[in-house]
Amino acid sequence: MELPDPWHLSLSPMQKLIVLRCLRSDKIVPAVQDFIVEHMGRPYIEPPTFDLAGSFGDSNPCAPLIFVLSPGADPMSALMKFADDEGMGGDKLETISLGQGQGPIAVKMINKAIQRGTWVVLQNCHLAESWLPSLEKICEETIIPERTHKSFRLRGKNCL
Repeated sequence: MELPDPWHLSLSPMQKLIVLRCLRSDKIVPAVQDFIVEHMGRPYIEPPTFDLAGSFGDSNPCAPLIFVLSPGADPMSALMKFADDEGMGGDKLETISLGQGQGPIAVKMINKAIQRGTWVVLQNCHLAESWLPSLEKICEETIIPERTHKSFRLRGKNCL
């Protein structure tokens, strides 16, 4: 950001950001990004690529993997390809978009998948906020090692 003299020469980069925030708050995000790149490096403003295989390796049948997504992001195609690669595609992967009245259907899908060792993807969990306590109870009381098939996986998109 260029300020007129004497401010350009006498203010530190952080002080320039403060002035920019006061005068042009609409320009602060790109200016902060530039500041971070200049002082810390580009890796600090670029989100890391999501490692689906790595997250799968870190997961287990009794710990659901929750995708917290930014607007416009959708890992479903990558997840479906990964499921195919792992031999869990086709009828071994079930998805349901949660919303009005879909909770009981999702419960049946989860219970069946626990027994058969298939995968369940719950989409749009944020639309079923009133059902999330039921999902939490399933995770705590139903998905337990003694009763859960070793291939079972539960995935949720936008559950927070």
